[in-house]
Amino acid sequence: MSESVAARLEPNVLAAVLEALPDGVALFDADWRICYINAAGAALLERQAGELIGRGIWVALPELAGSIFHSFLLRARGAGAPVTWQGFYAPADRWVSATAAVVDDDLLQITFRQAGDGLTEPAVTGSRGEPAAAESVADRDRLRFLAEVSEAMITTLDTGESATRLAELAARRLCDWAMVALVGEDGGAGEEAWSHRDPARRGDLDTYVRGRLRDAVDDAAMVDALLSGEPVQVSSIDQEEVAPSLPDEEVRAAWRRLETTSCTIVPLRARGETFGVLALLNTGARPAHTEAEIATAVEAARRGALALDNARLYGRQLKVAETLQHSLLTPPPQPDRLQIAVRYRPAAVHQQVGGDWYDAFQQPDGATLLVIGDVVGHDVDAAAAMGQVRSIMRGIAYDRPESPAQVLSRVDGVLTGLAIGTLATALIARLEQPVELAGSGLRTLRWSSAGHLPPLLLCPDGRVQVLDNLPERLLGADSTGPRTDHEALLHPGDTVVFYTDGLIEHGHTGIDEGIARLTGALAQLRDADLEELCDRLLSRIVTGRADDDIAILAVRCDPEESRG
Repeated sequence: MSESVAARLEPNVLAAVLEALPDGVALFDADWRICYINAAGAALLERQAGELIGRGIWVALPELAGSIFHSFLLRARGAGAPVTWQGFYAPADRWVSATAAVVDDDLLQITFRQAGDGLTEPAVTGSRGEPAAAESVADRDRLRFLAEVSEAMITTLDTGESATRLAELAARRLCDWAMVALVGEDGGAGEEAWSHRDPARRGDLDTYVRGRLRDAVDDAAMVDALLSGEPVQVSSIDQEEVAPSLPDEEVRAAWRRLETTSCTIVPLRARGETFGVLALLNTGARPAHTEAEIATAVEAARRGALALDNARLYGRQLKVAETLQHSLLTPPPQPDRLQIAVRYRPAAVHQQVGGDWYDAFQQPDGATLLVIGDVVGHDVDAAAAMGQVRSIMRGIAYDRPESPAQVLSRVDGVLTGLAIGTLATALIARLEQPVELAGSGLRTLRWSSAGHLPPLLLCPDGRVQVLDNLPERLLGADSTGPRTDHEALLHPGDTVVFYTDGLIEHGHTGIDEGIARLTGALAQLRDADLEELCDRLLSRIVTGRADDDIAILAVRCDPEESRG
């Protein structure tokens, strides 16, 4: 081309050329914003160009979401070469042929036309509004599958469970067996999940996946997908490359029985990060994946990745809360002639960390202070608020030898004065042994409760007494008034158990019924040492996973003397 001709091709001239084309032409940027679409393209989509240019594709054309054309565009973005698709575009009720490729690093160019004029014409009967039955059924089936992926993946925030569901869905529809491999928080291997569509081969798959050696040559495709963020297809698996990953005859035999012949590795990517792969493997005579199948896999992986990433983020948040909570729940002291045991179990059903806590320490005058409490809520905020309340209470209680009611009143004042805005139940108990009681081994238990559950007193003969009292306001409540101390005399061998509501309300049990159940369990454990007592209480009452987090604090008086 001469310089004079090139000079004449100004942007307005090129735009006029594109506008005159009978084929549709469109450009999308990296954020899927429509940078340009000519008149023919807008007409094929049954829109005006002005309605589309400058808008995000999923906003301007919401009907694209989940369609085969949607998956085609996603596949084209990462294919590394031009991708062509022909199919029925349901929103415009017509057959379309399209080719897409990335240009200038981040722009996706697509040219498309209505099928016909020398292209392979799909079998159509009647008017253009009656697509071939098989194609229409296949597209509806595909949309149902993608909807199932979305629905199944959003019902859990457990990373392992989410990965397993994605592998199961993929194996049922996209391949013979599938594997989800996630990158760990340290950048190494993380969680894995796998599934085979044939129940008879699941044992072989378990043997192979658990027994294979990682970081072998056959992991190259997986690494490529992780590094590039694009699907990688291996049309024919080289058995010699797989051999180094098979350490013994049992694993080698399992691999042979799987008869794996080809695979496609689709990256799992969300929020700009590639954090795993979905591996789709075909066996026997099943051919390598087609472009349409890969496009469907890309869309399924995109939906699965969003759910998995939500689970990963939630898991990180949960780990932070658990670490915070466990760092605050310090081991209890073991004063002379006293034994103290503690337990904390986070909720498992909803994987939530709550605001339950315990504390035990000796005051300067020699008394032992015992605290159990529960901040309202089940999240990181509740765990953080628990840390604040626990620290405030610990500092105030250690500062001077006041009664439990006085300590709670001062904590109320701090929470109000600092506008912390936290509600919590709490019970403080002070275990004292005045000189006049020391000779007989007796102790005084003095306690005050801010709306917390009553402690239980287990006697050596198996009798259990509920140390009940009228409930008083929660910590942080917007009201004033004196708090009340209560008192009980403890004998050698007596055990007092403090607990939070997760223990008695497990299985959606009412409070009265739950306390009665706990009382009955305690009576049967009179001969158990204190650590065993706590463990067996949990195992007997909390059958299965906990509905709510649970804290237990137990203290036994003169345990050695009572055994004598």
